[in-house]
Amino acid sequence: MRREHDRVLAEAVTDAAAGRSRIVVLVGTSSTGKTRACWEAVQPLAGRGWRLWHPFDPTRAEAALEDLHRVQPRTVVWLNEAQHYLGHRAAGERIAAAVHHLLVSPDRGPVLVLGTLWPEYAHQYTALPAAGGNDAHSRARELLAGRTLAVPDSFDAPALAAAVALAEGGDRMLADALTRAGTDGHITQDLAGAPELLTRYQHASPAARALLEAAMDARRLGVGLHLPDAFLTDAAPDYLSQSDYDQLPDNWAEVAFAELAEPVHGKQASLRRTTPRPLRRPPTPSAAAAPPSAQPTGMVFRLADYLEQHGRTTRQWLCPPSSFWYAAHTRLTHPDDLDNLAQAAERRHRLQWAYHLRHRAADHGSTLALYRLAEDRENAGDREGAETLAWQAVNLGTTDVLCGLAKARENAGDWTSAETLYRQAAGHGNTAAMYRLALWREEAGDRTGAETLYRQAADHGNTDALNRLVLWREEAGDQQGAETLARQAADQGELLPLYTLVLWRERDGDRQGAETLARQAADHGALGLLADAREKAGDRTGAETLDLQAANRGNAAALYRLALWREEAGDRQGAETLARQAADHGNTDALNRLVLWREEAGDQQGAETLARQAADQGDAYHLYCLAQVREKAGDREGAEPLARQAADHGTLDPLRIYMEGVFQRLWPDGLDPDGTPTPRWDH
Repeated sequence: MRREHDRVLAEAVTDAAAGRSRIVVLVGTSSTGKTRACWEAVQPLAGRGWRLWHPFDPTRAEAALEDLHRVQPRTVVWLNEAQHYLGHRAAGERIAAAVHHLLVSPDRGPVLVLGTLWPEYAHQYTALPAAGGNDAHSRARELLAGRTLAVPDSFDAPALAAAVALAEGGDRMLADALTRAGTDGHITQDLAGAPELLTRYQHASPAARALLEAAMDARRLGVGLHLPDAFLTDAAPDYLSQSDYDQLPDNWAEVAFAELAEPVHGKQASLRRTTPRPLRRPPTPSAAAAPPSAQPTGMVFRLADYLEQHGRTTRQWLCPPSSFWYAAHTRLTHPDDLDNLAQAAERRHRLQWAYHLRHRAADHGSTLALYRLAEDRENAGDREGAETLAWQAVNLGTTDVLCGLAKARENAGDWTSAETLYRQAAGHGNTAAMYRLALWREEAGDRTGAETLYRQAADHGNTDALNRLVLWREEAGDQQGAETLARQAADQGELLPLYTLVLWRERDGDRQGAETLARQAADHGALGLLADAREKAGDRTGAETLDLQAANRGNAAALYRLALWREEAGDRQGAETLARQAADHGNTDALNRLVLWREEAGDQQGAETLARQAADQGDAYHLYCLAQVREKAGDREGAEPLARQAADHGTLDPLRIYMEGVFQRLWPDGLDPDGTPTPRWDH
């Protein structure tokens, strides 16, 4: 049954067959037919000699990063469940840049890139960062802009009519689904067993329900697909009431796992046993230094996709109980699982568990955990201990920690030690270190040596180095060359050189040149950037003109600035209208302003409601800001519940929250899993 998204997909396939590279990412909830729609759409390409490549082994992210450069023309790149690619902490942004480069390189096309995402992931990757916050998904946001396609949760009237016709024509499975889902239109979910899975969860025995909720929490906090039975068994007890816990038989876990393994409609099970394939890779020089295998031992289970998404939605305000964190610390061994949970604990201000999970992650080979612990040693003055941890991380494949230590020593004025560490990192291919060394060469007058290092760093994706090369051309009077290089960078998702050129021309008094370049790059947000520069220079009229042009293109930052100017002019109603538009386009500052306007007007309930609505969409920062306002006003009683809700939600940036200090003032030692303040402990 072809629906609107099928027609759009068919157009993309037609374009690809005609020689134009395309990307489409289908966004919809679980079991709505995203993967099936993509599979049906690409069938016409099979007869035209196209190939389909699904990066999968040893992991999806590793396979994509390693082999995207080898993709040949007339290939469908299959990024099903694209969160495994774009959301990967270490490789996601590089994968997004590599896909972007593949699409815009004429000699590598035509290619067709197809992906699928759940809405919460799409929102996470496309939302603009809060002011001053870390922009973790800038390249993914650029890649997805204008390239997502919504798949509806339910069939509309024409699609239902088509389904009825097929059922009447003899499709018995469809006819059976219509008897249950013909009213609400959730046909694909019914065919996938989703309603029955939900019913099984809601009516499960207490022990089975506890196992499911532990699995839901594990997945939403970052544990991998394969959940060890020992972890789930140890995590479950605190999900039970005392009465249910007292009545557990000795074999409760065996009985509960058997209950959850029963399939619905003969297909899916709520929690099914699975067997991960062992990794079979050739040995590497660093194999001897690697930690023991992180492959789980014993039985492992996989949660049904539909229940995973249900848990992400219904349990997003809940912090897992103590047994969950204890089981994670004692039973999980994969470094990524442990590190993700350490970060999840930290974002929830569960500092004691974050501390212990990070140490366990480091013991099992997490390079990010080693980086954080090395920073802690460096900050405590233990340089030798910091370097020992740093080299452990290097031996496991990352040099970022060396660069981080070098930067800390540079800031402390220890240039000799900093240079040694930068050189060691650069020798291992770290582009940030190459860039810092190039800056030093340039400052010392060695322009040739600096350019060599800048080019090496830029060729390996360092935006700062590329930006420097663009500015050198501009300084030399080669404006055309500078623009060409900057546009090439923008086409690959690197916007800093283009932005800098606009600002330089504005600074040098070439307002016309700056405006011309900004208009040419309007789709990359350059008009708003130039407007911001003119406002800072005191040219309110020129800034407003540019902001209006940018706002007409949907630039959320421009809409927000216009809202602030309306507010200054006393037009509160007009300001609110523009702020709402900006918030609807993803501007978190505008939404925060709306929350604070309600708070200032005495509408505390309205402010809380709006902040919670934002948190339901994945951003609890507005609740935190509201708590901050009340705490500063001396209303600790009003601040604490909001701050605790924001902490439990787990979407706050720990560094930003630490700098602003509200949690530290309210709960200096953190919170226990149940939300009570943690007693004093040795940090």
